[in-house]
Amino acid sequence: MFTNNRRQEERTGKYGTPRVQYLQELVGQFQNASSEESKEKIVANLANFAYDPYNYTYLRQLNVLELFLDCITEPNEKLIEFGAGGICNSCVDPANAAVITKCDGIPLLIQCLSSPVKNTVNYALGALYYLCNESNKEAILRPEVVDIIKRYAAAGSVSVSFSNLAQAFLDKHVPENQ
Repeated sequence: MFTNNRRQEERTGKYGTPRVQYLQELVGQFQNASSEESKEKIVANLANFAYDPYNYTYLRQLNVLELFLDCITEPNEKLIEFGAGGICNSCVDPANAAVITKCDGIPLLIQCLSSPVKNTVNYALGALYYLCNESNKEAILRPEVVDIIKRYAAAGSVSVSFSNLAQAFLDKHVPENQ
């Protein structure tokens, strides 16, 4: 459910922690975490906040989008998965999409298309669907990327979610599929 100021006030109560402060605490916990498992849990938690437009300004203010992108560069598949999930959840917002694109997120998401983790691939497909526009379509619609997406679209018997999402991407962004 999306949040608004009134709902947020009701949920946190008179003495509750303001959302921006709570998100800042999560970012601090991530930065100070020594175990991979702790980092995974924190990034998963941040990714869950990334779907709600109420949090978009805070995510940008606290550099959480950059944190998600950093996670995609890690060797830990869970951090990659949750980082890609956070990007996918937040990139529908044009201001977030601009940050992701400016911070070279598109090549990172393209790399995620080759992940052995199904959720990571789904998140990458979803994010690329929303990020692809006139200003960056050349970076996304390269022949090798379109080929990968076409293979996912044709793989309905293996994964319906890959197939449907990939086909939606092709229908929207690749002219020969229209």
